[in-house]
Amino acid sequence: MRRFSLRQLAYFVAAGETGSVTRAAERLAISQPSISAAIAALEQEFAVDLFVRHHAQGLSLTGAGERILVAARALLAQADELGDLARDMATGVTGPLRLGAFRTLSALLLPDLVAGFAADHPGVELTMVEDDEAGLATRLRRGEIDLALSYAQADPALAFEALAVLPTYAVLPAGHALAARPAVALAELAGERFILLDLPISRDHFRALFAMAGLAMAPAARSDQPETIRAMVGSGLGWSLMTARPASQVAANGHALAYVALADALPPMELGLLTLGDGRRTRAAQAFAAFCRARISSAHVPGMAPLPG
Repeated sequence: MRRFSLRQLAYFVAAGETGSVTRAAERLAISQPSISAAIAALEQEFAVDLFVRHHAQGLSLTGAGERILVAARALLAQADELGDLARDMATGVTGPLRLGAFRTLSALLLPDLVAGFAADHPGVELTMVEDDEAGLATRLRRGEIDLALSYAQADPALAFEALAVLPTYAVLPAGHALAARPAVALAELAGERFILLDLPISRDHFRALFAMAGLAMAPAARSDQPETIRAMVGSGLGWSLMTARPASQVAANGHALAYVALADALPPMELGLLTLGDGRRTRAAQAFAAFCRARISSAHVPGMAPLPG
């Protein structure tokens, strides 16, 4: 029979992470003797030394202590998850959820998703953060958000779960000579003014599409705001490329737009859930991910027009 408690493990983890009984006590707002007693009890139970004591210089983990620290962290995390599960069974999913969204998609995706999720989980306190793809990745790595709706990224620290495959469209004024066409080749538009959606990963994607078509991308104008791009196109200032195809094809300034498929054989973008690669998610984040899986697909993306055909 094991004779140690989760509290003792928590005291040991605090000491291992801070390298000091004094700092561990300050972190946990308890007395130093309580930390020391917990460590001594664990060393007696495990029959190993967990720390090397340095006079007036704190503690350093032994080899055994390092291995037990990893296992203790995992056990404490599992205990937290068990507590969350029990509370959820009694009261439903609760707690904070910090959701990020790529800002070219947020105005389209979030309203219906958030409304539906809030109706199912009223106990979740949702905070929304809009940013570009690179900014969302940084926020995830810093722990500022729990998960994000975005496009795929080649970042080894992050995990991506694809939910929908989205083609890129040429965005034209509704009165453009090619607006009624079912598809248009990039080469057919190369002589006209191109307006770039100038965001870190988006610009690289669009530049790659031009290169695959044997063309050089030479923007006549650019903006990092998708609504500004749409309004400029609607006013006849040029054409653009976008993957987000809103259900409403009217720009913010009231001008009608046309979204025309590209005839070139070009790769689509993947829309999905971006998280830290360690697999840890709060119950609220898990619930939101499940909600998105049930409501986002290549055939249906909230706020966007359905794919032709």
